[in-house]
Amino acid sequence: MSNQSCLVIGAGDATGGAIAKRFAKEGFETCVVRRARNVDDLQQLAAEIEKDGGSAHALPADARDEEQMIELFAKIEKDIAPIGVAVFNIGGNVNFPITEMTSRVYRKVWEMSCFAGFLMGREAAKVMIPREKGTILFTGATASIRGGPGFSAFAGAKHGLRALARSMANELGPKGIHVAHTIIDGAIDTQFIAEKFPERYALREKDGILQPADIAENYWHLHCQPRSAWTFEMDLRPWMEKLAQG
Repeated sequence: MSNQSCLVIGAGDATGGAIAKRFAKEGFETCVVRRARNVDDLQQLAAEIEKDGGSAHALPADARDEEQMIELFAKIEKDIAPIGVAVFNIGGNVNFPITEMTSRVYRKVWEMSCFAGFLMGREAAKVMIPREKGTILFTGATASIRGGPGFSAFAGAKHGLRALARSMANELGPKGIHVAHTIIDGAIDTQFIAEKFPERYALREKDGILQPADIAENYWHLHCQPRSAWTFEMDLRPWMEKLAQG
């Protein structure tokens, strides 16, 4: 697999980072992307991947900026390796009562969680269609199928991302490109959950919260699926989490 790259947009210290590490383990040139203000964290992630024997490239970029995304794909294709896998893993979760939601916040969340996904998906399709192969994976959330109180912006954006993924799957599947959407339904083992929701984090000892490495394993599984049995949507939750109803 060393002649292919795996691009992870939104490669943080949890899910995105774990996905990058999983594909690096299989020999992919991993290209990890976050905004420039997170460049130190990005470089640390790349260093961890390199330490474990993988190959990583820290590429700061704003996924909401069209020109930056076009340049990002061009750089990877020209200087690193053909993009075999593209993963969109940006969140943008905020909670405001609808009467307190500002147009600025709503627009920003949509740009981060939906519009940026469109830019990545479009650019990935451009390079994958001529090769008639590739995998494009979008990370969703409970908000992708259910809008809870205070989550108007996040749910609106994630619903849009899911619709984008479904449209792309129908369009690109016949062209040999596997497009899939995941619903991450539950708390993830992160420092944020540990600090803000200690009671929920305590469920970690019972496998009651999602482990980033286990999520990443499912992303690898999606990529490896035979095209006679592709999954479009995968719902991931801890065993004790109730099924989210849309």
